[in-house]
Amino acid sequence: MPRPKTITDQRLLDATAAAIARNGPGFTLAHVAAGAGVSVGTVAQRFGSKGGLLRALTVATTAQVTAGMRAAAEAAPTPVDGVRAAAATYVGLGDAESAANNLGQLGVDLLDPDLRALLGLHYAAMEAELRRALRAAAPDLPGAPPAPRAARVLLAVVNGVSMDWSIRPHGRLADRLTEDVDAVLAAWHRG
Repeated sequence: MPRPKTITDQRLLDATAAAIARNGPGFTLAHVAAGAGVSVGTVAQRFGSKGGLLRALTVATTAQVTAGMRAAAEAAPTPVDGVRAAAATYVGLGDAESAANNLGQLGVDLLDPDLRALLGLHYAAMEAELRRALRAAAPDLPGAPPAPRAARVLLAVVNGVSMDWSIRPHGRLADRLTEDVDAVLAAWHRG
């Protein structure tokens, strides 16, 4: 009879995210194991390799981010606030150093065809949540392009702000995201 799993996949994935934030693409299975309080063998047995761990992290992150975007949009007091809330997905990147480390890992991920495909699905899922929020806010944003294009624009703004802030961290990321997303929404509001 196999032993029951006492260490959850989520615990290992959380430790992976923390290891990437601290070490960037140089993170190791040993960093993950130490962060989760388990042996390297436990991590390797569960995910097979660093690549397997990154694939699992990307899939789990996509589910978490899109659920968070939807919940934030639905909890907002107005549909436009819902768009703003859904667009604020990267606020959890932490400080500029951890954001830069995450972007460094992103660069490495883009070299791997499997991870690049999963990242494409991740961004498509985020774009779909932005489209959903934009459709609800359409009456209040008469100058916005059709929802598919508007969602791409907002996703590009959010990704660009996050990258720029990780390189030039002036102020808080949340403030930068709000300012730049609000600038786009204000233009679309005026029509």
